[in-house]
Amino acid sequence: MILLDNSQKLLTLYKSLARSIPESLKVYGSVYHINHGNPFNMEVLVDSWPDYQMVIIRPQIQEMTDDMDSYTNVYRIFSKDPQKSQEVLKNCEIINWKQRLRIQGLQESLDEGIRAAAFSNSVKVEYSRAGLFITEDILKLNASNKSKLESWVETGHPADEFESETLNLKYAQLDVSHSGLVNDNWNLGKNERSLRYINRCIGALPTACMLGPEGAPISWLTMDPSCEAGMAYSMEKYRRRGIMVQLMLRFRKYLRQNNIPYYFSKLDVNEKYRRFMGQYGGFEVSCGWHQWTCYPQNLVPF
Repeated sequence: MILLDNSQKLLTLYKSLARSIPESLKVYGSVYHINHGNPFNMEVLVDSWPDYQMVIIRPQIQEMTDDMDSYTNVYRIFSKDPQKSQEVLKNCEIINWKQRLRIQGLQESLDEGIRAAAFSNSVKVEYSRAGLFITEDILKLNASNKSKLESWVETGHPADEFESETLNLKYAQLDVSHSGLVNDNWNLGKNERSLRYINRCIGALPTACMLGPEGAPISWLTMDPSCEAGMAYSMEKYRRRGIMVQLMLRFRKYLRQNNIPYYFSKLDVNEKYRRFMGQYGGFEVSCGWHQWTCYPQNLVPF
């Protein structure tokens, strides 16, 4: 595999990946953040250049110091020929199979290759699938109109605010001081590793929230290093009032203004959720969202 660390090559790759959306969206979003300051210190590997068939995004080696930290030890993959991915994935130099890790992609056809590579390294795999939701503008992304490489912090946040006179709410962005609140209400969190991860996401990536009358968040959204929006939550008192839809619409407006890609995933999708996403302008795409959580024999959970 070839390490792409040249800014011009990374921009070329970004533009090329746009042509394979939605299947490439997780890798496309990762490259976006790499091109805009690389706050999570990720790196890009391709099997060949410029005529690549496979792209792997992984953390730089200095990031993967905790063998149990599956929030950090995440590999994101896109392949133009998933059936031939097995040979590449078996390479121990690409994936550190001695760690607890997650492999994510938007192609179910990666499954056979990932399982075969994991088996050859004596690694247990737990697979999960979720619905993938995007909006029409994501299908029409044009990477060529954003060539200046700048950090998200430099772009600022939308000046316009959503305020409700009846509920006394104010649209804002999350602050790192809110990390504990988000962690306590995230069903995949509630531990020290997730708290560190959330703190980093809030400090470096776009977020949105509604502040209640006392100035504390009552509803919020975050973004991960692959541009996936998530950790969505509303305090019980404020549910079923359309607040999350308003929040998502404001957040989308900001992301679109700054040409930042975004998408959502949802386990256990039902018609109620599809209707909810429809209010936001989102719809489900058939390729789905896929994750393989991998455990070496000495780190298999009880």
